[in-house]
Amino acid sequence: TQYSFKEVFGTLVVQKELFDVVAKPLVEDLIRGKNGLLFTYGVTGSGKTHTMTGSPGDGGLLPRCLDMIFNSIGPFQAKRFVFKLDDKNGVDVQCEVDALLERQKRDAMPVPKTPSGKRQIDPEFADMINVQDHCKVEEVDEDNVYSVFVSYIEIYNNYIYDLLEEAPFEPIKPKWNNCNTPVRNGDFIPPQSKILREDQNHNMYVTGCTEVEVKSTEEAFEVFWRGQKKRRIANTQLNRESSRSHSVFIIKLAQAPLDADGDNVLQEKEQIILSQLSLVDLAGSERTNRTKAEGNRLREAGNINQSLMTLRTCIEVLRENQMYGTNKMVPYRDSKLTHLFKNYFDGEGKVRMIVCVNPKAEDYEESLQVMRFAEMTQEVEVARPVDRPLCGLTPGRRFRNQAFREELSRKLEMRGGPINGETEEQSVSEMFLQNFPPLPSCELLDVNDDQTLPKLIEVLEKRHKLRQMLSEEFAKNVLAFKTMLQEFDSSVISKENYIQGKLSEKEKTIAGQKTELERLEKKIKTLEYKIEILEKTATIYEEDKRNLQQELESKSQKLQRQASDKRRLEARLQGMVAETTMKWEKECERRVAAKQLEMQNKLWVKDEKLKQLKAIVTEPKNEKPERPSRERDREKPVQRSVSPSPVPNATPVRLRHRRSRSAGERWVDHKPPSNLPTETVMQPHVPHAITVAAASEKALAKCDKYMLTHQELASDGEIETKLIKGDVFKTRGGGQAVQFTEIETLKQESPTGRKRRSSPSNPDPPEDTADSEWTDVETRCSVAVEMRAGSALGPGYQHHAQPK
Repeated sequence: TQYSFKEVFGTLVVQKELFDVVAKPLVEDLIRGKNGLLFTYGVTGSGKTHTMTGSPGDGGLLPRCLDMIFNSIGPFQAKRFVFKLDDKNGVDVQCEVDALLERQKRDAMPVPKTPSGKRQIDPEFADMINVQDHCKVEEVDEDNVYSVFVSYIEIYNNYIYDLLEEAPFEPIKPKWNNCNTPVRNGDFIPPQSKILREDQNHNMYVTGCTEVEVKSTEEAFEVFWRGQKKRRIANTQLNRESSRSHSVFIIKLAQAPLDADGDNVLQEKEQIILSQLSLVDLAGSERTNRTKAEGNRLREAGNINQSLMTLRTCIEVLRENQMYGTNKMVPYRDSKLTHLFKNYFDGEGKVRMIVCVNPKAEDYEESLQVMRFAEMTQEVEVARPVDRPLCGLTPGRRFRNQAFREELSRKLEMRGGPINGETEEQSVSEMFLQNFPPLPSCELLDVNDDQTLPKLIEVLEKRHKLRQMLSEEFAKNVLAFKTMLQEFDSSVISKENYIQGKLSEKEKTIAGQKTELERLEKKIKTLEYKIEILEKTATIYEEDKRNLQQELESKSQKLQRQASDKRRLEARLQGMVAETTMKWEKECERRVAAKQLEMQNKLWVKDEKLKQLKAIVTEPKNEKPERPSRERDREKPVQRSVSPSPVPNATPVRLRHRRSRSAGERWVDHKPPSNLPTETVMQPHVPHAITVAAASEKALAKCDKYMLTHQELASDGEIETKLIKGDVFKTRGGGQAVQFTEIETLKQESPTGRKRRSSPSNPDPPEDTADSEWTDVETRCSVAVEMRAGSALGPGYQHHAQPK
């Protein structure tokens, strides 16, 4: 058997090669705002968990995905609590002040968590996340800020459990297990099952699931490892550590653009993009007769196989809808696994499946089933375009803001800072005041002192002149400054006019582009409308084609039935023709015999007349001939009938009824309304009989004998009565059937009313009537009456005519 796949990896393939081909495109889509889903599928013990997690020294797909994510968005990560997930599968953005308050609250907790840089990595998984490839996504949007949230759930026995949920411990209240008894060792309480919900965008999510914000690969993998220890693992004969549940590790990436200054996150919820990558490690499909499962293990295997079967059914229905254009409902709700990832199968992201095959002879049958299903899934294509919100801000604003801050700090350092500038201004004013001549001493100790005041006057005059000079210079400077300001204003106005002209040109260009965009959008809408009409027309034509094909099939079946009915009818007609031929041959023989008898009677009459004439002729002549009486003259020779003439002087017989041989039983006396009383001598008399005009189930159910009275014209024109008798018995269908046993014939002949046929060539209409009536009674005598449930004439009243 040959199976073809998109990519086949050998047994010696390294984890990096598998990651580059399968998981790396999903991580790139995640950072670009698209969803992704990755399955590992196969028989128990084929290496699904090893492919997903890896081994010490060689990490699997999960740690490599985390490492690539944080290598790509490392310098652009937002601070903690800037993005905050709500309980409805959405995300909100907070300002820096609210995020700082939440960080302070977390730091004020009794057991503060150490920063990820100072945290000691668990040596149990330290080698798995030590990836030296430093793989990263190219062309990451540098004007966005990012935050990563992880959650870890498992689907066990078709129930969803949160592996990151911390069970509250209360030493006062005892903990109870499934048997309603207290648990002695109260280290662990089984978590409660979670519920699936649908958000406002029709995406499925797990309500109340723990989602942890992580800032590094080590922190994220530590969260995964903490949940991995809680996962259901049990020993089976196929694998010592066989996973008994489906594990789902969900990585959510929230990203939002920076504001126009490039400092803080833009406070608009519509601009937030939330993408999700789900890494699913399915439980192994297995046969219970090989695993020797019993009790809980057997129930687990049944639930695992049932969920995997539902996954197969959903893929098959999607493939059928895609290939044949049908619209069958996909049974997502039959399993929590398919219900959770319904959006992916409907086109909300890429779906990748890694099929793990163990080349063991014992796994041959299961591996064939796995590869057959995996090959079929390649034919399913689901894709839906993702509309990203338009930001409208200038790209590259983050680095421009950083460069502006660095340049500002550098210039401040060169000038000595803002405090040194103030001292320079003070020193300039002091120097300006020092240019005035100093005032002499103004003390007058003597009345006759005539030197102090002239000196003071002279100094004040000098100061006055200097002050006038300074004021004139100040006025000149003010005038020069005003002229400079006017020139500057005129230049600014000219520049503004120039800028306004340029802006108007740009606005015209933008308006033209807008009109072009509107035209293109209208054209797109018309094309979409045409495409929709064409799709509807195609579906209508396909529906018509299917209907015509069905009609053609029904017509061909109808033609086949008609041909078979025709053959059956021809066979029946041949039988009827043969029967009619035989019947008419018998009738012709009967008529020939009757005609021969009639001719013999005529010859006998002629012989009698000849004898009488001979007697008259040979009579002696001396005797006087005796004249016959008038009565004898009037008497005409009577025509002989077929049967011997009856005695003319018969004594009248008193009419009496004949007692039926079965008078002691219960009879149904079936007399049609057209029956005529013939007053035949041997008229039957059945006491306590139920007389009916038509056979019914009610009458037949009460009796065990049945008698049908039928009248017809005999060949000689007289009325002939036939009594057709039968036995009534019950059938398997709950009705009654009549089996005819005998026929009694009552015939009345008139001795004087019978006339011979004058001409044998004339057709005899009564004979034809009698023949048709005889044919009818022959048919009626061979009719069985069967009562069945659901008939229109009563519960199953049906006639089955069989030709004699």
